[in-house]
Amino acid sequence: MKLRVVCRKLYDYVCYDLKEIAFPSSLPDPPHIKKRRKLTWRERWCVLKEASRLYAASWVQDIGPDLRPNDYKKVTNDDGGSHQDKTTSERREPSTSEDLAVAARGGMETLRPALQRVYMMRASAYRDALKSFIQGYHEGIKQVMEGKKGEKSHAQENNAKKSN
Repeated sequence: MKLRVVCRKLYDYVCYDLKEIAFPSSLPDPPHIKKRRKLTWRERWCVLKEASRLYAASWVQDIGPDLRPNDYKKVTNDDGGSHQDKTTSERREPSTSEDLAVAARGGMETLRPALQRVYMMRASAYRDALKSFIQGYHEGIKQVMEGKKGEKSHAQENNAKKSN
């Protein structure tokens, strides 16, 4: 009986919870975002493989060019040799996923504020977009109403001239 419960919970975790962790769907996308096609099983496997490789690599202090070759640019010297330019990767700001990876290493105490920050940032972006949409909508209504008032007064002037 206990084995059946454990198997059911494991199945539920893989089918539902793991999907939400890998591909979160907390807030709906804004209307201008086009829906992507569903990934094939092979593409999903590649994503999972790359994510697990990067997760395992995140436990190392210095990741280096062998694990993330795209992050390190090759720059040639005057003598024809090449060296890696780490200053470009040091100058850039860490992405949200990198912040979450660092917070995840610290445990739930550090992950919770990081996730709250991400969700609040996303919610404020939606709120600002909604405010600007409402403002533009009101301006559009105002222009249409002014246009109708102008047409009515113009039509009344024409009627008055015809009756004279």
